[in-house]
Amino acid sequence: MKRIAVIPGDGIGKEVMDSAMMVLECLDLPFEYTWLEAGDAALEKFGKALPDETLEEVRKSDAVLFGAAGETAADVIVRLRMELDTFANVRPAKSFEGVKALHDNVDIVIVRENTECLYKGFEFEIEKGVTQALRIITRKASERIVRYAFELAKREGRRKVTALHKANVMRKTCGLFKDVFYEVAKNYEIQADDYYIDAACMYMVMKPQIFDVVVTTNMFGDIVSDLAAGIVGGLGLAPSANVGERYAIFEPVHGAAFDIAGKGIANPTAMILTVCMMLKHFGYVEAGKKLERAVERTISAGKTTPDLGGNLKTEEMTNEIIKNLDL
Repeated sequence: MKRIAVIPGDGIGKEVMDSAMMVLECLDLPFEYTWLEAGDAALEKFGKALPDETLEEVRKSDAVLFGAAGETAADVIVRLRMELDTFANVRPAKSFEGVKALHDNVDIVIVRENTECLYKGFEFEIEKGVTQALRIITRKASERIVRYAFELAKREGRRKVTALHKANVMRKTCGLFKDVFYEVAKNYEIQADDYYIDAACMYMVMKPQIFDVVVTTNMFGDIVSDLAAGIVGGLGLAPSANVGERYAIFEPVHGAAFDIAGKGIANPTAMILTVCMMLKHFGYVEAGKKLERAVERTISAGKTTPDLGGNLKTEEMTNEIIKNLDL
């Protein structure tokens, strides 16, 4: 029995989480769910965006299934990543038939280091009008994330791992990351190459098919993963996983989207694909693939929410996906 901490969060997080639970109920897997509070509403209610009770229960769980956080995202999801040492942020970007996008035949997995770089938050005011941020890159964290990327490529039968960096300018920090990348790559019979981050962004827009698994540092990964999502149709299709040695956090990338919250039109795709990632993480690979195929069939048939050109409500699209589970 796997213990799943369910945190709907804010905005459309509650709505898409309902979709996730509808799908999980149909799959009938040995999961035990604990519903917890965190986010903007929790801050107003408890005085803390991530209440102590929530964090305590999360530590008793095997994984977190997270909906969305609003203005308190840094105090909730970023803190959870740090507290649980989920060092690998994994974000697939895959094109779907029936979705208007810049390119077809895109299937990229971005593996982002999740615990250091500029996002450590070491910022200082040197004097009035002068500020400083420290970028932390370590051999240990670099080895761990690069190894994770190659193991993912090996496990999924992917052909290549590409490192993104800016070692021509940041010679010490990116230089270390690049050196570690090629040291680790020697242990795998998988193609390895690298690009400067700026050039990689251009190539990802022009010919994304050259990328397969991409591994990079924290801030670069944050930026390029959103870029990849935009290429295949937007954040409404973007799932993610944060994986560590002991814990994992699964969350859609789209955020709280307060502008459409409560209207019942939120796209549940990213949340349901996030569930697919959770299923595969726990070894239910066939169930995960079955759910992915159901999502693909639903989208290709045009049974979608307005953001994808359809006219269905969130719950209606979820029901269409459930119908396609049996095909």
